[in-house]
Amino acid sequence: MRLNLATRVVGGALKRLPKTSIAKMSLDDIKARRRQGIPRNAVTLAVTGRPAAGVESADRVLATDAGYLPVRTYRPTGHRGPLPVVIHFHGGGWVLGDLDSADWLCSHVSDGVGALVVSVDYCLAPEHPFPGAVDECLAATRWVGHRADELGGDPDRIAVMGDSAGGNLAAVVAQLRRSQGPALRHQVLIYPSTDATLSSPSIARNADALLLTRDDIVAFLGHYLGDADPTDPRISPLHADDHTGLPPALIQTAEHDPLLDDGRRYAEVLRDAGVPVRYTQYLGVPHGYVNAPGIVRSTAGQALAEIVQELRHHLT
Repeated sequence: MRLNLATRVVGGALKRLPKTSIAKMSLDDIKARRRQGIPRNAVTLAVTGRPAAGVESADRVLATDAGYLPVRTYRPTGHRGPLPVVIHFHGGGWVLGDLDSADWLCSHVSDGVGALVVSVDYCLAPEHPFPGAVDECLAATRWVGHRADELGGDPDRIAVMGDSAGGNLAAVVAQLRRSQGPALRHQVLIYPSTDATLSSPSIARNADALLLTRDDIVAFLGHYLGDADPTDPRISPLHADDHTGLPPALIQTAEHDPLLDDGRRYAEVLRDAGVPVRYTQYLGVPHGYVNAPGIVRSTAGQALAEIVQELRHHLT
């Protein structure tokens, strides 16, 4: 199916703009891109979506066993605790992304599920290569698991969620938490990276896709991996020896995405291991659709509704 009309129009405009590939960016360039972030004005909010009304957000710092970690919490106004908890890890190729980029998704999940959402501002490569992000996301999950009551959350009803690199981190945390308590109830993986060996057929088939290309993925992995083995299951959860006993999963993918088959293949190995999985491929859209509700309104809205439905089923 072709890219939908709005995406083709916006994508054509983006291609005409000067763009420096992540592969050609120096560390100073990367830091400048992070500082620039996404402008919080009416134009960008029309694309990225406004936070849900009736949801309170607050920034705080968790004192974890991996150090002090900034987080942003979201809770529906007027809801009394203890609330189910969703821990979110943002996308950005382990190199870019921040708490602001996750505002729309996290606030609307909080509103729709009636949950406390904890969005984690984990460390980024190349300054902090693997396993820095894994260690911090796992530490944040441990902190919430043991002290959720301090945030008004229920430690027995916790899920993890992430998009792109964040989906990778959510899958990895779910694996690492398998033998530790309290157990996770669910995992939401939105167009996740699951195989850093680039073996998925869609990596080549969608190599020049809009918003994320194969070259971008290679560059992001180059910054993140350092000298690490790409088959390490903490990098490539698809390559874990054992997928049994993992929490139920919702895996969403995009048709025009190099990472399409990363998500599809991970859904298959989870099902083969007896893990309940809901897998959905969204047609006519590229990687990143959930963060552009102003462009792909119907798709982003449908994806959000599915996320909310699954989390409510498993957490409430």
